[in-house]
Amino acid sequence: MDEPISSAERYPARYWHQLDDGRIQCDLCPRDCKLHEGQRGACFVRGRAGDVMVLTTYGRSSGFCVDPVEKKPLNHFYPGSSVLSFGTAGCNLACKFCQNWDISKSRSFDKLLDQASPEDIAHCAEKYGCKSVAFTYNDPVIFAEYAMDVADACHARDIKTVAVTAGYIHAQPRRDFFAKMDAANVDLKAFTDEFYVKQTGAHLQPVLETLKYLKHETDVWLELTTLLIPGLNDSVQEISAMSHWIVEELGADVPLHFSAFHPDYKMIDISATPAETVIRARKIALEAGLQYVYTGNVHHVEGDTTYCPACGSALIVRDWYEINQYRLTPEGKCADCNAMIAGRFEQFTGQFGRKRIPVMIGAAP
Repeated sequence: MDEPISSAERYPARYWHQLDDGRIQCDLCPRDCKLHEGQRGACFVRGRAGDVMVLTTYGRSSGFCVDPVEKKPLNHFYPGSSVLSFGTAGCNLACKFCQNWDISKSRSFDKLLDQASPEDIAHCAEKYGCKSVAFTYNDPVIFAEYAMDVADACHARDIKTVAVTAGYIHAQPRRDFFAKMDAANVDLKAFTDEFYVKQTGAHLQPVLETLKYLKHETDVWLELTTLLIPGLNDSVQEISAMSHWIVEELGADVPLHFSAFHPDYKMIDISATPAETVIRARKIALEAGLQYVYTGNVHHVEGDTTYCPACGSALIVRDWYEINQYRLTPEGKCADCNAMIAGRFEQFTGQFGRKRIPVMIGAAP
């Protein structure tokens, strides 16, 4: 039984149309949810109220936190800078291994602790000296209207915006949404449709289309993340096939992050990913021709470090989220051979470090 949609939750949503049988179809993502009066979509936060589609989480957040941008993870987007991170509730995928499941899978809004307008968020980011604001924790695609308004408010203050997303979105909203974003880290969860269907309730192809769109038709800075789950998506063959596809379809200069899985949500019967598996995946991807490959959720300084693809020099040496050495010019060139490093860079004057600062912006709803 769907939770009733109160009048306070009825922010007008975009991307829907009326069907001949009286239902409303949501056109935001490939799920194409078809709704009767009072029903919610699979994401739980978009629903039908009367004869219109509404977004029930506009202006409501699961909390705000100032993080290092490397935590998103983004290693080539103003390294060392801080980012104001927040999410809402719900998700349009059904990942059995979700590591933010208490937020993304919430079927009620008791997780929405903070209320903030787009202007409030932009002001907060400016107050804390954040270079950017990240839409994360749950997928911002499902609260696109809110995220786009926040992006406009941030850009008015010269603050960048970041989407951490699975990329499961239809073509028209994809154009509108990413036109407001400066960077994106897209979860490429696996490289088989079987994995997507069985483990996420979605499909691979729409994600690949989003990746190609971002790389070839936008100026959005793009990085990818794959969470390696033992026995499901960590085979040498799959990692090699995915890496070669990235090189051929997106380019060798797209950074790829391999991250270690830990048991969570509906996947507690699978062991955590060994560090050796993540390190091996990095080696496979580098051999396939990718220039920037990183390891996550394991302590591996080599896998945290940015190397020059031309001369091999260690340019940004990281230990977890701490930068111990930075040897890029403000233009993003190697200090040794002057080769251009892919990314968005500026004069490095210091780092935010591995701190995490919770922030309260508004009153609880």
